[in-house]
This record gives sequence, C-alpha cells and structure tokens, in this order.
Amino acid sequence: MTQPPPYGPPPGAFGPPPPQYAPQPQPVVPVPAGPEFLAVDRHNSVVIDMSGVAFEMRGAEAEFSWPEIHTVHYKATPNGKALVVAVVLHSGQFYECAVEAKPKDRLREWFAGLQAILGYYKPMR
Repeated sequence: MTQPPPYGPPPGAFGPPPPQYAPQPQPVVPVPAGPEFLAVDRHNSVVIDMSGVAFEMRGAEAEFSWPEIHTVHYKATPNGKALVVAVVLHSGQFYECAVEAKPKDRLREWFAGLQAILGYYKPMR
C-alpha cells in the first residue's frame, strides 16, 4: 500500500525569529556650558573651556585638564604680532603655544578674553 502525499510543508523546529527592535537612544543630559576662548591662526590654536586648555601646533595636539594645571600665563611676542599662552602643570612641566594675531588689533581682543576666562576657571588664590 502506498502512503498518501503529505499535506503542506514539514513542520519546522522553531518559528521565525522575533522582529529586531532598534535600541532606544539614551536621553541627552545637557552639560552646563561655561565660557570658551579660541585663538587660531593657519597653523596653531589655543582653546580654553570648561575641560581645560588645548593647544594645536602644526597638527600636534596637547590637552591639559584643569585639575592638572597649576597656572596659565600669556603674553605678546616681542614684535607684538602673536599671542603666547603657556601652561605650567603641577608636575613642573611647561608647555606653550604661539598664535599669530592678524590683524594686530586681534591681540587686544584675545588679551581681554583670556583675562575673563582665566578669572572664571582658574581664579587667583
């Protein structure tokens, strides 16, 4: 005797996988913003913000956080064409970056901005 043909496809071991749901994005917690300072020329830059001081010199970068910074100094170059910002760490290490000020009036603007931001983040003790 022959068996009748089966009806429908053979049963599978498991059903189809459940649909994949995208992970829910975490809510963005706003970070309180403090003042920022930026001095930039075509090769170098100085950024001072709530995280600390960052230098970029011809592609090389150095970042210093406020807890590791002992003092920050700034001055004009002898010819008055650039701003020099120096960071002295608690370890005694010393780093500086020069940023050309074009036009020269920009140097006065940078000095005013530096005085304000350093007074905010690193007040004199």
